[in-house]
Amino acid sequence: MTTGDRILDGVRVVDLTTFVTGGFCSLMLANQGAEVIKVERPGVGDDNRHSGPPFIDGESPYFWTVNYGKKSVEIDLKSDAGREALYDLVGEADVFLQNYRPGTAERLDVDEETIRSHNDDIVYCAISAFGQTGPWRERPGYDLMIQGMSGIMSVTGEADGQPVKVGLPMTDLITAMWASFGISNALYRRERTGEGEYIDLGMLDAALPWLTKQAGKVFAGESPSRMGTKDPVLAPYQTFETADGYLNVACLNQKLWKGLCEAIDRPELADDDRFETNADRVEHMSELETELERTFRELTTDEWMTLLVDEAGIPAGPVHDVEDALYNEQTEARESVTSMDHPEHGEIPVIEHPLKYDRSSSGFESPPPKLGENTRSVFRELGYDEEKLDEFTDRGAFGAE
Repeated sequence: MTTGDRILDGVRVVDLTTFVTGGFCSLMLANQGAEVIKVERPGVGDDNRHSGPPFIDGESPYFWTVNYGKKSVEIDLKSDAGREALYDLVGEADVFLQNYRPGTAERLDVDEETIRSHNDDIVYCAISAFGQTGPWRERPGYDLMIQGMSGIMSVTGEADGQPVKVGLPMTDLITAMWASFGISNALYRRERTGEGEYIDLGMLDAALPWLTKQAGKVFAGESPSRMGTKDPVLAPYQTFETADGYLNVACLNQKLWKGLCEAIDRPELADDDRFETNADRVEHMSELETELERTFRELTTDEWMTLLVDEAGIPAGPVHDVEDALYNEQTEARESVTSMDHPEHGEIPVIEHPLKYDRSSSGFESPPPKLGENTRSVFRELGYDEEKLDEFTDRGAFGAE
C-alpha cells in the first residue's frame, strides 16, 4: 500500500459482488481512496443495475447510490480466458471480495485457495447469508430473510400488528459495514505482519450484535416484543402525533424528564408517582403515552421544536420524509449530499460518507461506471497491449463484443 491524501490510496479491490452487501462495502472502501474494480457479468452486469423503477434514462439511481467511484470490467468467469484475465487482475490486488453462496466460488475457481495461489498476501472476504459453516450454510438468503431470522422483525412494528421489515435493506448495510471494517483491520494487520487474511462473514452473524437492548432483555429472561416507536427500557422515548405531523421525544434521564414536564406545561406529571423514575415510567408506559399524546396534539411540530429544543434543550426532532432528510439546512451545512458530473446524465446527486478527517481526505472521485466501461483501460494498466486485449476478447474473456 502507498500513502496519499486518502487513507486507502494505493489499495486495489477486486469486487465480484452483486446487489448491496458487497457493493456498499466496496463503496465505503472507494470513498476512502481504494481503487475498486467491479467485475461484472458480460452484457448483464450487477443485478442492482436493473433494480427499479424508477430509472433515469434506463439507469437505476439505486445502483448509483452503491457504486460511486468504482471501475467496471466485464469478465466471463465461465471461460478459461476470463479466469486467466481475472487471475492477472488478482495478482496486482490487495483485496478480493465476493458474495456467492457457499460452494459457488469453488465451482467458478475463485475460491480462497485458488485466488491465494495467484496472490499469497491478498485479503479475501467471502460474504454469504449464513457463513461458510453450519447447517444453513447453503441456504439462499437476502435482507428480508435475515431481518426475519435475526429477530429484527419481531421487535419492529405496532404491538397489535404483524412483524414489519425495516424500510431500508438494513441487514445488507449492516453486513457491508462489518465487511469494510474487517477488510480495513486485515489490511492493517498485513502492514504489520506481511500476511494476507481470509474473512468469512455471514449476514445473520452480522445482524445479531445490533440487537443490543433487545438481547439484554432475553439475557435477563424476558421476551422482547413489538412496541411501535416506544423503547423497551426508556420512557418517554417515542413518536408523538402533533397538530400537523409527528415529533420524536427522547428523555434519557431525570433532568430531561423534569425539563420536558416544565416545557410542555405539565408539571403535575413530574410529581405523579406512576412517572417518578424511568423504571416507573417504563412500567406505566401506556398511561404516560396517553397523557403526553393529548398534550402534543395541541401544537404543530415547529411550535414544539421551538418550545422543546430551542428554549428548553430537550432532545426532540421531527419525523422527516426522505426528501426532507436529504435536503435541509443541516445537511447543506455539512455537505452531506453533493453532486458530481456524469458523462451522460449531467449533474447527479451523491450521498457523501460521514467520516470527516482532520488530516486526511475522503470522497468519491468518479460517477458510477457504465457496464464494462473500464475493461480495456484496467487491463492496459496491467500491461496488456492491444494485441493481447484483442486475443482475450476473441477468446471470450470479456464476453461478446
